[in-house]
Amino acid sequence: MDGKDRFSAEKIDAVYEAIFKRRDIRSFENTDIPDELIQRLLKAAHHAPSVGYMQPWNFIVIRDAKVKAEAKESFLREHNAASEYFEGEKKEKYKSFKLEGIEEAPVNICVTCDPSRFGPHVIGRHSMPETDVYSVCCAVQNIWLAARAEGVGVGWVSILRKASLKDILGMPDHIIPVAYLCVGIPAKFYDKPELELAGWSNRLSLDKLTFSNKWGNAWGLEPVSTADDR
Repeated sequence: MDGKDRFSAEKIDAVYEAIFKRRDIRSFENTDIPDELIQRLLKAAHHAPSVGYMQPWNFIVIRDAKVKAEAKESFLREHNAASEYFEGEKKEKYKSFKLEGIEEAPVNICVTCDPSRFGPHVIGRHSMPETDVYSVCCAVQNIWLAARAEGVGVGWVSILRKASLKDILGMPDHIIPVAYLCVGIPAKFYDKPELELAGWSNRLSLDKLTFSNKWGNAWGLEPVSTADDR
């Protein structure tokens, strides 16, 4: 099916390539990232879809070593606490993973959500107010995909306590930190996610996750082969 506004085959392939080759990066080269490139990534983020066109995001671009060190300290506290959820070999494996690159990445970006933007009545938000955060996640994905196309790695550090991060970055009370990203030239882009390569988990089968019309009704189509399957 060819719509009149369909991209060329080459451009379509490029979109899917960015999607399938995107990785969560934790190890970075000692190479700076120019502000012009960061600006391009943020422009991509700012063109993300948002419910009611609320555009609830803000971006804090962090290069200061002291701020990074404070974020790293917060990560280490939470990382140590999270290790207590596991036992035995699983715990040791978890502790062996490199789950951030806060200080070695030349740039950190904190992407936030302002739930008060444009007031309490935003089109499409009344029944599901959490769509403001969902919209910010779309902006994060745009950063990730644009960065992959640029040959830049992005790592989302989720092992951070929100209250600590708000204090470190001086956020107003109503602002919600959504994503803390490490951005830089990756030491390597792996063929598969690192946690999959390490045997921690595998990609779930799409046909088991897709239903037809109602929950539990099998979709019934053969899975589509992609470059990610190779």
